[in-house]
Amino acid sequence: MLPRAIRDDAHLEDLLSDPSPGVVESLARLPGDLVILGVGGKMGPSLPRMARRASDATGTQRRIIGVARFSTPGLERQLQDWGIETIRCDLLDEEQVARLPDAPLVVAMVGMKFGATGQEAMTWAMNSHVPSLICRKYRHSRIVAFSTGNVYGLTPVQGAGSLETDILNPVGEYAQSCVGRERMYEYFSRRYSMPMALLRLNYATEMRYGVLVDVALRVFRGEPVDVTMGHLNALWQGDANAMSLCALEHVASPPLVLNLAGPELLSVRRVAEEFGRLLGKPVAFQGSEADDAVLSNAQKAQGLFGEPRVPAERLVEWIADWVRRGGANLGKPTHFEVRDGKF
Repeated sequence: MLPRAIRDDAHLEDLLSDPSPGVVESLARLPGDLVILGVGGKMGPSLPRMARRASDATGTQRRIIGVARFSTPGLERQLQDWGIETIRCDLLDEEQVARLPDAPLVVAMVGMKFGATGQEAMTWAMNSHVPSLICRKYRHSRIVAFSTGNVYGLTPVQGAGSLETDILNPVGEYAQSCVGRERMYEYFSRRYSMPMALLRLNYATEMRYGVLVDVALRVFRGEPVDVTMGHLNALWQGDANAMSLCALEHVASPPLVLNLAGPELLSVRRVAEEFGRLLGKPVAFQGSEADDAVLSNAQKAQGLFGEPRVPAERLVEWIADWVRRGGANLGKPTHFEVRDGKF
């Protein structure tokens, strides 16, 4: 049963890393160690902890290894306290990548989005070059790699969202570099029959970060909410964690491509109005809703993994309560309202 509210950071981390029955069953059937690359990102800490908890639940012996530069103070120690081994590595350094331990299971979360404008070369290196280093190192592994729904570009709101088979139409260098990332993984998968899954995610959300948090904070601070990008998908980060780990059992060559997104088509205006009601704040808007937005159809993934455990309605309630009580925030706006691809 879902709680009515999330008490604090520790309670949040417990919920984000709570393995679904599907995760427990999938990891019980998959032998061997698991390496998670880019574990220092926003989703990084809770995903390896979920894998650790799922493996421990069935007595499955495996190393869970988190790889990152670990620039965030305290993160490495936190992961170690959760039973996750850590390795400091610059994934742009070919020699460092080559020295990483072998493992039959790999989740690649590395990527660069924010600050891409003005650092285009670094963005392409992180998003399109690093995958080639990963594939050379883990040529004999199952790889699940994160991508983004931004590769589709804008899709009509009146439709059902972009499908995995749609022609890609990336807007801006960030999205273009993410298509490059997918093409590199696809090349190595086809060339060496490497089993992979590519996960086009939009948008993972928890209490401290995400599109719904961005809207809630604007309402709470009395700032106008821009509704030009008037619709969105939102997915509880714990569900994104679970689906990505379950995807290890469904890898293929050429790669299986899956959209990870919430099933609801959310109106930014209506979400803001609900936050206003829950927070007791008036809501101001700017702009008018466009006929298109970044939207994904996740029916294929939901057919494999089931519906998300946390619906959008509960996410909104949790976030409103968290924001009202002054809960922690990562201070990293998603810029979901950007329509020209410049992040």
